Amino acid sequence: MTDTVKNETDSGADEFGAPLDMLLVNSTKTFGARMMPNAAWARFALSLAGRPVTVAERTASLAKELGLIAAGKSQREPKKGDRRFSDPAWTGNPLLRRVEQAYLAASETADQLYDDADLDWKDAEKMRFVLDNLIEGLAPTNSPVLSPLGWKAMIDTGGLSAVRGAKAFARDMMSSPRIPAMIEPDAYTVGETVATTKGTVVLRTRMFELIHYAPQTKQVREVPLLMVPPVINKYYVMDIAPGRSLIEHYLQGGQQVFAISWRNPSARHRDWGFDEYGAAIIEALDALQVITGVDTANVFATCSGGILTSMVIAHLFATGHGDRIAGLTLGVTVLDQSHAGIGSALASRRGADAAIRSSASKGYLDGASMAEMFAWLRPTDLVWRYWVNNYIQGRSPAPFDVLFWNADTTRMTAALHRDMVLMGLDNTLVTPGEQVMLGTPVDLSTIECDAYVVGGISDHICPWQATERSAALLGSKDNTYVLSTAGHIASLVNPPGNPKSSFRTAPVLQDQTPEEWFESAEKQSGSWWSHHLAWLAERSGAEVDAPAQLGAPGYEPLVPAPGTYVLEK
Repeated sequence: MTDTVKNETDSGADEFGAPLDMLLVNSTKTFGARMMPNAAWARFALSLAGRPVTVAERTASLAKELGLIAAGKSQREPKKGDRRFSDPAWTGNPLLRRVEQAYLAASETADQLYDDADLDWKDAEKMRFVLDNLIEGLAPTNSPVLSPLGWKAMIDTGGLSAVRGAKAFARDMMSSPRIPAMIEPDAYTVGETVATTKGTVVLRTRMFELIHYAPQTKQVREVPLLMVPPVINKYYVMDIAPGRSLIEHYLQGGQQVFAISWRNPSARHRDWGFDEYGAAIIEALDALQVITGVDTANVFATCSGGILTSMVIAHLFATGHGDRIAGLTLGVTVLDQSHAGIGSALASRRGADAAIRSSASKGYLDGASMAEMFAWLRPTDLVWRYWVNNYIQGRSPAPFDVLFWNADTTRMTAALHRDMVLMGLDNTLVTPGEQVMLGTPVDLSTIECDAYVVGGISDHICPWQATERSAALLGSKDNTYVLSTAGHIASLVNPPGNPKSSFRTAPVLQDQTPEEWFESAEKQSGSWWSHHLAWLAERSGAEVDAPAQLGAPGYEPLVPAPGTYVLEK
């Protein structure tokens, strides 16, 4: 990877990730089980044992640095952007200063030994997970005895901070996910403070509600836009708040917008798998055709919704109905699972079988289990910062609507969990015909409609390199890849007006590596939202008068947006 790519990737590290919809096998395991020694640990140890000189040099260097620290002569400082040691006590207090420096020196040595081991990518990802959690968990800033923030809070509150922290700890550990709460459960209200764009449910099936949004312009594009959300999160991250709502942005740009809101399944829905969700997407497209009177639609699908939608569109092209799709947009969607980050590294055949048995016994995979798993993928941002805030300082977490959505998890049916796990483990979408949707062998290269694929440069769930490789699987002649700033969710919730935002865009070439694409891509300032709106407009037909009423005969308004399924727990 070039320095340019690495620097831009590192710059976006402040990401609050959401649970990955491309299911990880390890979501069915406890955190302790994931941290237990295994074959990767053994290979890590054997690799270092084969480099005794390197290990001795690292150990001697650490011992020397610890001596300088004890003597007060070390100049070691936290890295730029490391906010854990921002309190002046870590610099001003001689004891805390030495504790901080010793921790930083030991952490650096552990990272160096990890690099020295030169593991293959799967073992490297597994050991990175273990080391990250050990290193971050042992930080002195997490200790209630050492943390100056905790002592200051105790003094300021007369000891009440400790009582509040203990209560918060007990509350969080009593139920899944057993991690510090990132948001208070009543911080927002769906339909009142989040998911507020006006519209109405015009279709309710056993699996989903279809929302038809009220136009916000006098004229609209005749070709509608269907939003297909992930199947493990609520849909409203695309309608998170006024001014930051992607759906609102499209409406203000003259698009006719519809959105699927998936039902939160329970054990009785255990048999809903790929085919059932695929048929649901086609049913939504059928409704759009009747309501708008237009035979084609643009589709924007994200994460696991993008996986399902890609398979459905391949089915449509294979059965002679590909002209129903004017353009396909995929957001943070991985179709090629090879080297797709920690998720694919943690998966194994034995683990997959165990995970499938676990969800089959319940009828579903609980979203809270995945929320816990993915929090531990980013322990500093998603666990320990809230440990300090909630437990050591005894404070409530600050309200943040994306984190409220992140905590509003849903279940995944046992059949869909099985289908997703096996598809990811065998990487079936890469080879034409290995995966089947609605009785049709899936060949992504048959998707000939124009495509627009979005990735996040610091996405720790769907690495941008994997999403770029996935874009190359499509057979679209006009295939645009866009690399957004930030990570998994922040790359999508990226409204215009942020002076720090930028994106890169370039066509996807079949024989080009992601790094080669990056070097050839044009960097533009601002949000990709406006760029995509212009792309949609070119594929959305003529402007027509906005409909005076929502829905149509047979698709009469049922309840106002955001509907009822989004409220189910």
